[in-house]
Amino acid sequence: MARMHTRRRGSSGSDKPTADDPPEWSDVDEDAIEERVVELAEQGHDPSQIGMKLRDEGVTGTPVPDVSLATGKSITEILDDNDAAPEFPEDLYNLMERAVRLREHIQENPQDHQNKRALQNTESKVRRLVQYYSGDEIAPDFTYSYDVAVEIVED
Repeated sequence: MARMHTRRRGSSGSDKPTADDPPEWSDVDEDAIEERVVELAEQGHDPSQIGMKLRDEGVTGTPVPDVSLATGKSITEILDDNDAAPEFPEDLYNLMERAVRLREHIQENPQDHQNKRALQNTESKVRRLVQYYSGDEIAPDFTYSYDVAVEIVED
């Protein structure tokens, strides 16, 4: 059982229903979806935010419940095809952002031992993800450090 830095035993919940085709009521053209995805990415939205916007607002008023069912590609694949993909994977970027915030908090509050531990755990997750993405999503010689993270997050 993989418990990564928590006291809990994991979470059980409902699974997404399996579907092979998009629902009939969502008949948006694939090209229109791809254009909207790229447009939202250029506005500065992350892939997860793009998915929620398409689910809630849709394309020309018609919601898109599942981009991969409607287009046959995930949002990140669409962004890669159109050279609009973010420099770093979203999960890695968010963890680096959190590590920077925690480090700044600890510099102001050196007695906050709980958050010192949280920083250790977060940086551990970052290093693990850097190793996972190395060569494919990020440069093979990339190494995580606080200074590098600050540069990435502040860009």
